[in-house]
Amino acid sequence: MLLPKIDLEKKLEKIKTQRLKSEDHTLKKVLDILSQVDKDYERIENNLHSSHKTIKNNFNIDELDHLKIYHLEDIKNICIDYRLRFLDTKYFKGKLPAEAVSKIKQLENVHHTEIKGFKIIAPSKLFKLEDKDDPLLFAPIGNDYYYLIHKWGNDLHPFRKILMWPFKNIVNLTILVGILSYFATLLIPNGLFSKSSTSAEFWIIYFFVFKCLAAVVIFYGFALGKNFNPAIWNSKYFNS
Repeated sequence: MLLPKIDLEKKLEKIKTQRLKSEDHTLKKVLDILSQVDKDYERIENNLHSSHKTIKNNFNIDELDHLKIYHLEDIKNICIDYRLRFLDTKYFKGKLPAEAVSKIKQLENVHHTEIKGFKIIAPSKLFKLEDKDDPLLFAPIGNDYYYLIHKWGNDLHPFRKILMWPFKNIVNLTILVGILSYFATLLIPNGLFSKSSTSAEFWIIYFFVFKCLAAVVIFYGFALGKNFNPAIWNSKYFNS
């Protein structure tokens, strides 16, 4: 029995057809994966810029980095010390980095859940315009605990806590005004208001300077709608 001869053209055509089918299948799988990734990232972006009353996400506690879990009281204290705000991400006007979205997606894959209720710690100005300071992205765990997802930008200025100390409460602000008034009084030449310089005259001038500076501070505070750190750390209002 004679074996049929091999038609190389037909064999070549068959191999080509098989390869194209395989490539089409692979390409379809890749496109499906990319499409799903795009949908996931779009969903996460929507969650970041939407309002959610989520107070708890279904995290697997064993899979979380316990060093990144913070209580609301800790967050409040750091916000008060450095005059920062802790608000929903929908109020954030800066640009959220792609790395933050990627970390959210990784967390969702590990914990098999959709994360919502994102919040950010950042200076007040970052909730109005872009800047380069140091935002921290959180997601609620429950019972006033939050999980730190991502940090980006530059660190805060080393003297920020000192610079914001007067705005913690009215006592601190009064102390600052008192100190500034004292040094301002020292700058006034002796004998400017009378020929003799006495301690009584110094303190009279001091209280006059103190009242002037206090009036300026009060006017500035009311005119710009400013408030002390404990009142604004979680306030969504512009004039705070």
